[in-house]
Amino acid sequence: MNYIENRIVTGQPEYGRDFWSFMRGSEAIMNKLDKGRTIDTGTYAMPVSTDSKYEKAIAKEGAFRNIASVFTSYDAPSNIWATDCDDLAEFVDEFGSISITDVADDFTRILVSSNKLAALVRLSTEFIRDAAFDLEGYLIKRLAKNFGRAEDKAFITGTGVKEPVGILNTTGGADVSISTNSITYDDVISLYFSVAPEYRSNGVWLMNDVTAMALRKLKNGEGNYLWNNADSTILGKLVIVSEYMPNASSGTKPIAFGDFSYYWVVKRSPVTVKMLKELFALRDQTGYLAYEFLDGKLIRPDAIKVLQMA
Repeated sequence: MNYIENRIVTGQPEYGRDFWSFMRGSEAIMNKLDKGRTIDTGTYAMPVSTDSKYEKAIAKEGAFRNIASVFTSYDAPSNIWATDCDDLAEFVDEFGSISITDVADDFTRILVSSNKLAALVRLSTEFIRDAAFDLEGYLIKRLAKNFGRAEDKAFITGTGVKEPVGILNTTGGADVSISTNSITYDDVISLYFSVAPEYRSNGVWLMNDVTAMALRKLKNGEGNYLWNNADSTILGKLVIVSEYMPNASSGTKPIAFGDFSYYWVVKRSPVTVKMLKELFALRDQTGYLAYEFLDGKLIRPDAIKVLQMA
C-alpha cells in the first residue's frame, strides 16, 4: 500500500474505532483493520489522527528532529538515492540567462536506507480494559519518549550499520576542525569560526551536561564568561544539550557546532503497532510492539564541525 492509500484507509473513523478496540483486546472488524496491516511485521498503522499526535509528541521528546531536516519517503524502495547540490543565483543581462553548464553535474548522491527501530511498551491488562483509561494518550507518550531517545542516540553516535550515520561517526560524520588536550576559551572560538559563514548563521551548539557545565565556567583573560547565562547561548548561538554527546576524554568529540538542517532524517514508514497478549499473560500485562523505519545522514560534512580531544 502506498502513502496515499495508507492515509485514506487509516484516516477513516471506522479504522480508528476498530484499531483502538483491537488494541484493548475487544472485538474489531478485521477486514477493515487488515487494510492497515504491514505483512512483514504483522503490525498495524496508527490512525491518521493518532499519527499526527505522535509526530507532535516525538518532536518534543527528541532534540534532533527540531534542528535537523525531516523528510517523508514512504513509497520509495528500501534503498534510494537522494541528491544535494548548491543552488545558483546570479545577475544576468536583460535578455540573458543563467549558464547551467558548470553546475549541471554538481550533485552529491546520498544512499538512504530503511532502518528498523523497535519499541516495546508493557501495561497492566486491568488498565486497558478500563474504558476511562486514555490508552491512546499513554501509548503516544511512551512511544514518543522511547523512539525519540533512540533516534537521538543514533543521529549522534550511529555507525550506519543497520542504523543511521551519526554526526560523530568517522565515516560520513561531521568534519573535525579542532584537536585539543583540554577545552579552552580560544578552542571554542576557533571551532565557531571554522564553520563557513553560510552554515554559521543558523548554527547551534551540541554537547552534554558535563561539557556545558565546563563551558559555563570558561573566561577570557579579562574575566568575561564565554557562556551567556541570560539566554543560554555561546557567541549568540543556542546550546542544545544531549546525554548522547560524550564527555571530554581522550579521543572523544564532546562539542559540535554548525547548521544541523543539513542532517536529513528520512522517515520511510508510518509507525505501526501490534498487541502482544500471551507473552505477558502470566504477569497480567499486555505488551505493545511498535516499529518505525527511518534513516539519517549528514549530507554536507562541512556544515557541522566538531572539537576532538587529543
